[in-house]
Amino acid sequence: MTSTPSLVTRTRVVIVGAGPAGLTVANLLRAAGVDCVLLEAESREFIERRPRAGFIEEWVVHALTRHGLADRLLERAERQGEFEFRFEGERHTVRTGELSGRRHYVYPQPLLVTDLVASYADKAGGEVRFGVREVELHDIDGDRPAVSYTDPATGARHRVECDFIAGCDGARGVSRAAIPDGRTVLTRHDHGVAWLALLAEAPPSADGVVFGIHERGFGAHMARSPEVTRYYLEVDPGEDAGNWPHARVWDELQTRLAAAGAPPLTEGPLIEKVVLDMHDYVVEPMSYGRVYLAGESAHLVAPIAAKGMNLAIHDALLLGEALIAHYRGDDSGLEGYGEAALRRIWQYMEFSQWLSRVLHGASSGDRFRAGTASARLRRLLGSESAARAFAGLYHGEGADL
Repeated sequence: MTSTPSLVTRTRVVIVGAGPAGLTVANLLRAAGVDCVLLEAESREFIERRPRAGFIEEWVVHALTRHGLADRLLERAERQGEFEFRFEGERHTVRTGELSGRRHYVYPQPLLVTDLVASYADKAGGEVRFGVREVELHDIDGDRPAVSYTDPATGARHRVECDFIAGCDGARGVSRAAIPDGRTVLTRHDHGVAWLALLAEAPPSADGVVFGIHERGFGAHMARSPEVTRYYLEVDPGEDAGNWPHARVWDELQTRLAAAGAPPLTEGPLIEKVVLDMHDYVVEPMSYGRVYLAGESAHLVAPIAAKGMNLAIHDALLLGEALIAHYRGDDSGLEGYGEAALRRIWQYMEFSQWLSRVLHGASSGDRFRAGTASARLRRLLGSESAARAFAGLYHGEGADL
């Protein structure tokens, strides 16, 4: 049991979790003059190095730019507007940029987190406390909510009283766990596959994203930098990454991504191997009392369509602007926050499920699934109207704030 807090302070908003969602909320509040405190269980060095997603949709970049949070991103990020499907030994390019008028920005999440921390803490002088331990939420359904934690340096308990708590600390964080049983519903979907996520110290072997559809399993290539490439291999759920030594990984990647006219992949040391079970979940409602959930505290979308970080920032923009409006006398944003966020969440979930069916049909062992997946793919490649609709969803059409 934790001890009685030795130091009590007050702010307007406590933000729990310094990922893209929490940092975006913090930056918006700080810029608007709304007092806030950001709490993070990990060190600053850890969150600035933690490997995560790398695709940012154009509407996100526009939104961050309006808030002065995209300067380095705009300077450094590569823009991509096409990708390849490879199947049955052939290459098929989908020019999503031409079809939708939008692009993806390739900018790994650790770089964005680094930028957002610097903007909030270093440039704007925002208060952030790293390495906090034993975080607890108190009185979340009352008028005086608070968050307490143990200082890692002194061992002292601190209590921060506030008006609202932004729970941005992910699926295993304390924010969602603090909501009483029965006050939310968690809906889960399992795609029935897993991906072996790989980082290779090897230059990209293609200009952008390659989706390999193969009866042995899905494979993917995603350029990250001139020296590092992200790869994925479909594996059985629960697979042990240790069963995939260097030679086996590269043999499978070469096989699943092979196509006429495509050069062999450039191989290199594997610096990351992690098995990710492909599943999604959605928490409804996204608030309880004075706690508002954002990012993976409220939902998880499998990395099949690279939507997760974009959804987290969408939540954060809605929540940050709603909190600012509250202090200006308008509660409509807070009252409608969950409903507004969930519209985008469910749209992205549906698109991810659709793409999953296409990517994993050939390896499913089910002739019906394989046949319908092939039909979807050929319709996408053979119909301009179908391709335009796909390209819009792929780049997050309709999410502009």
